[in-house]
Amino acid sequence: MYLEVLFKDCNLDDLREVIELCNEIFGEETSIEYATQVFNDTKDDSNQIYINGIVDGKIVAHTKLTIIPTMYQPMSTYAIVNHFGVKKEYRRHHIATKMLDEVVRRCNEMSCNSIKLWSRNFRKDAHGLYHNYGFELSDAGFFQKDI
Repeated sequence: MYLEVLFKDCNLDDLREVIELCNEIFGEETSIEYATQVFNDTKDDSNQIYINGIVDGKIVAHTKLTIIPTMYQPMSTYAIVNHFGVKKEYRRHHIATKMLDEVVRRCNEMSCNSIKLWSRNFRKDAHGLYHNYGFELSDAGFFQKDI
């Protein structure tokens, strides 16, 4: 069964529901206070896009899209997607595929030449979706140094 899903940009009133959803999906412990501070600091940056998927007035999906324009021709402008998730009981209704369609649409509007999707290793089911959608595991590793 396909569910009707509406995608809209996140706003301040959505934050509590979004953070609860992301904490549930990703096993995180982000506080609403921290999320509010960062959201307020970045809300006027058109390259920082938080997208909510809404079914029957409830936020059931969410992702963060970051547009990165560069001065380097091979890279040009690209996007990074993270915190891509759908509430467990709403999975298998093609909401994630529709959200990827929305991400691609917005990336095309922003003249991106590629999309990089960051996903944690434990999200194996999500990785299957990304492969089916046409994402490929790149040859570059994701290195991190905590500071």
